[in-house]
Amino acid sequence: MPRTFDATDLSRRTILALPLGLAAAASGARAAEPKRGGTMVMIVHPEPSTLAHYAVSAGNIPPIATQVYEGLCTYDWDQNPQPNLAKSWEVAPDGKTITFKLQDGVTFHNGKPFTSADVQYSFMEILKKYNPIAPVMLAELVAVDTPDSMTAVLRLANPAPYIMKALSGRDLPILCRSVFEGTDVLQNPSANKPIGTGPFKFASWERGQFVRLDRNESYWKPGLPYLNRIVARFIPDAATRSAAMEAGEAHFAGYSAVNYADLARMKTNPILDLTTKGYEMTPAQSVLELNGRHPHLQKKEVRQAIAYAIDRKVILKDVMFGYGQPATGPLSRKFKTAGLYTDDVRQYDVPDRLDIANRLLDEAGAPRGADGTRFALHLEVNSFGEQWLRQAEYLKQALAGVGIAVTLRSEDTATWLRRVYTNYDYDLNEPFLSQGVDPVYGLNKQFLTSQIRKGVTFVNDTFYSNPEVDRMLGEGAREPDAEKRAALYKKVQQILAEDSPMIWLIDVQYVSVFNRRLKDHTTGPLGTQQAFERAWMDK
Repeated sequence: MPRTFDATDLSRRTILALPLGLAAAASGARAAEPKRGGTMVMIVHPEPSTLAHYAVSAGNIPPIATQVYEGLCTYDWDQNPQPNLAKSWEVAPDGKTITFKLQDGVTFHNGKPFTSADVQYSFMEILKKYNPIAPVMLAELVAVDTPDSMTAVLRLANPAPYIMKALSGRDLPILCRSVFEGTDVLQNPSANKPIGTGPFKFASWERGQFVRLDRNESYWKPGLPYLNRIVARFIPDAATRSAAMEAGEAHFAGYSAVNYADLARMKTNPILDLTTKGYEMTPAQSVLELNGRHPHLQKKEVRQAIAYAIDRKVILKDVMFGYGQPATGPLSRKFKTAGLYTDDVRQYDVPDRLDIANRLLDEAGAPRGADGTRFALHLEVNSFGEQWLRQAEYLKQALAGVGIAVTLRSEDTATWLRRVYTNYDYDLNEPFLSQGVDPVYGLNKQFLTSQIRKGVTFVNDTFYSNPEVDRMLGEGAREPDAEKRAALYKKVQQILAEDSPMIWLIDVQYVSVFNRRLKDHTTGPLGTQQAFERAWMDK
């Protein structure tokens, strides 16, 4: 029998996962009534270089883009897909077709009606060709059929159940076919003036200052959104960002846009509150990427020595201020509940780690010189906030302890990304990497040989290539049996921890700071990276 979902099939679990106000309303209890109007000011840091969400996966784009672009589904707090642009769906018994029935009466911000042709064009002509993660998430997708204007049928070469977890506007946004057809997708004017179906319409972008989004008066969800406007402000200085929140000039700062060092003080501010909710579907790790083409970094002994040289507890305490946990390997421990995470890997946080590091470097043929230095490297500093500079300073100190001289290089976001992912002109790089909703998202795009894609951000830029890992990641993506799948990913984690193409530092815990006047801002597991359609300002 096919598995079906209809908009009328809201489960009890879904009701419990509704925002507080809606859940109370559903149960008949009195709750604060959402108020219409007002402007929400959110801090986004750093300023994005583009709003081409469909082609660039930098984490500072979705907080803006997901107000404009929508996906076929949203997700409840249990991470189950819920209707959005798709009102129902049916998965065939063999898992090779997924039939979506689309919402009627939806229009794009340019007035064009939303149809199945837009779904087909988005998936086949834009996302599979230009999106950084879609070539992995949609690898099994061979066609999208459109038997009528309100039906889209995804045809798959093999079952790919993880696709049902990646249908949000964050991961697989639906774009307007007529806007892109016959144009250069990457140079399309809508790259920085996005046109979607979402609750807010792009209004203006004052570079260096803000992006303004206005209420979509024709939004297809009755009565939504409540806010008149969202202003995404860009404030380079960390102290000024915190001051804006503390003075009530800004109302929301997600994805740790406020420096971790300021959070303890903000907890005492009566107009502010903090939450770690809204990141359940976006687990991330801070990592140190190693350029596998560097003569020293090609050697496994050197890579392992770097992993031993770093004390992750120092980073957790002095950089992340306790928000997170030391990473043990290439998969966040947030996948433990799904049975996919293992810490049965080579352990680098051991008492004699510095002795091991020095021995490995000696064995790798990198002896200390007269000044105690073995060799020198550049480290590209993550441009997303002061905490990353603080982390880079610690990494420099830690590697100096084993004779590796590190020079820090800080550049604006666009230059940093171009240097690392287009020019490959780097030795060490310290991004934080989203692991998405399934290992297919996090592991496959980072370690498959096929994901060495020059010019594409946050994919395999370490040049790691291991046929055995390629094979197991491919089998893991297609394996329907949970135990067999877990065994494959456990083995992959063990091999990667041994090979150390990158160094895993911290399982990151993001924090959102918000003004208490702002209500219902975090209504699902994608948090900041989903629309603020139900957010409202208390007067």
